[in-house]
Amino acid sequence: MKTKKLFNSWIMWVVLGVLAVVLFLPMVFGNSSAKVDTSVGLQQLTSGNVTEAKMFDSDQRVDLKLRDSLKIDGVDKGNSVSFYYSTARAQQVANAITKAEPGKFTDQPVQSNWLLSMLGVIIPFLLIAAIFWFILARSQGGGSKVMQFGKSKAKLITKDMPQVTFKDVAGADEAVEELHEIKEFLQEPAKFQAVGAKIPKGVLLYGPPGTGKTLLAKAVAGEAQVPFYSISGSDFVEMFVGVGASRVRDLFEQAKNNSPAIIFVDEIDAVGRHRGAGIGGGNDEREQTLNQLLVEMDGFDATTNVILIAATNRPDVLDPALLRPGRFDRQIPVEAPDLKGREDILKVHVKGKPMDATVDLNAVAKKTPGYTGADLANVLNEAALLTARSNANLIDDRALDEAIDRVMAGPQKRTRLMDEHERKVTAYHEGGHALVAAAMNQTAPVTKITILPRGRALGYTMVVPESDKYSVTRNELLDQMAYAMGGRVAEEIVFHDPSTGASNDIEKATSTARKMVTEYGMSEKVGAVRLAGSAAEQQMGGAQREFSDEMAHLVDQEVRELIEQAHNDAYQALMTNRHVLDRLALALLERETLNQKEIAEIFSDLQKREVRDVWLSNEGRPVHSDGPVLSPKERAASSTD
Repeated sequence: MKTKKLFNSWIMWVVLGVLAVVLFLPMVFGNSSAKVDTSVGLQQLTSGNVTEAKMFDSDQRVDLKLRDSLKIDGVDKGNSVSFYYSTARAQQVANAITKAEPGKFTDQPVQSNWLLSMLGVIIPFLLIAAIFWFILARSQGGGSKVMQFGKSKAKLITKDMPQVTFKDVAGADEAVEELHEIKEFLQEPAKFQAVGAKIPKGVLLYGPPGTGKTLLAKAVAGEAQVPFYSISGSDFVEMFVGVGASRVRDLFEQAKNNSPAIIFVDEIDAVGRHRGAGIGGGNDEREQTLNQLLVEMDGFDATTNVILIAATNRPDVLDPALLRPGRFDRQIPVEAPDLKGREDILKVHVKGKPMDATVDLNAVAKKTPGYTGADLANVLNEAALLTARSNANLIDDRALDEAIDRVMAGPQKRTRLMDEHERKVTAYHEGGHALVAAAMNQTAPVTKITILPRGRALGYTMVVPESDKYSVTRNELLDQMAYAMGGRVAEEIVFHDPSTGASNDIEKATSTARKMVTEYGMSEKVGAVRLAGSAAEQQMGGAQREFSDEMAHLVDQEVRELIEQAHNDAYQALMTNRHVLDRLALALLERETLNQKEIAEIFSDLQKREVRDVWLSNEGRPVHSDGPVLSPKERAASSTD
């Protein structure tokens, strides 16, 4: 196998070609006789040991054939030797040849064969050209494609191939409904042209990764029974200038010749990013490809029946010229599915998998909020792998729960052993998260707590909302921050020595607080003003601060106060329910993992905190119904624990 890979490598062929030039050419066109000094050659001529002599004037060389083998310093040179002479000694060499055996040898220079001389010059260049040709062929996927750089790499899926239909798509009902019209456009274009309707030229599918954008495009082609050209945006751009634009032209030409047809470009942001950000004043290869794409989309006429479907995870970075009406007329969001959508997706993926009769797919869907179709497929695949590993025949709830945990947090680290103190710290840390989440009014129910190491976490608390939410209120964000700070506060209360395990929790709380101030307008002092750059600018590193130092100081102050408020909320919830925290930590140390029913029993006498009634006091400090926020120093002074 390694030998096959070695000979498939173009580097190996280059090395072999160079060796052929270096080693074999001298053997074919050069002199293979042993080289000796001029004095030695003249001595052989005068000694009578020479049977044949040839004088080559072109390269000032004399070839000798000897009666007896020539030995020099014990080294046998054989019966064929040659020596070179300088221009000054040319006459001396000619005289020596003539005198050696008059009448038999001639001193007339032998002219080299012009054909062999020419071949000796041309063949190295031919070998180099052949090697270069081979490298290009390998880079293009075969010798027949060497001169086809400008040809499209699109894969053609015809109606004779296995088809994907809308029945295979679940959890994206709105997107399917929109794409049904595209199917009708392709099947019955005259119906729409009769009333003056123009067929959409382009459809943009955008949304998070794994939501089924590519699957939707294939389903349109399967339903419409038309040729489907699939290509990635990165396939357009090569190292050679102009190749991308040529491939765009070739792709659209193929589609027009086989219309009605669908062109699907996956990850179109690879060539469709906003122009003007490239090297060389916005005239790089990627932008030339985009320009050609824009021209081709404008070139569609009303009777072409070619529709371009594109998919991207980043619609915010696409060039505005792509998104205008007349190019991508339809822009369809493909978001993560809701509860019913997740259940429908699970029903699609359980086909062919033996499921236990007790498995409730609706319950699995409730445990997986925010999961995409790809995530849910991965969950069921992991459950099937775990079932096979345990030599079971049916996929049950236990396998599904473990699969969800693996997809969310990674595999369990059974070999990581914690000492008793670290286990206790982890138990109180996770217990603090769970207790604060349960004590707040605006947080989701706690469904699972574990102190078993998994992924990069020493333990985790699972909080699953009862229904899908699409917006979040200020109080909900404050409660989420308090929940995030619950583990750190529990360590402070119990051990008076917080650990590094809360670093990620602090990061999440700080990020939420800063967004509340700079993006959501949830600060009375700063007001309903957006201070952060757009999401695209932040991800591309182009966002610049457009506010004063005084405002920056105020933002930092507000963020700190929100964190302090979350810290205080968690502190009060834990101190009020300290007995519940101890009971919860003890249960975790004994059982390591608690399910929702076991957690509910422990939280049976939990005291909920009162609902906040105001935003800020007149003094500007965050308050709620049970008193003002205390700083860490004030809390330490007032605490007797």
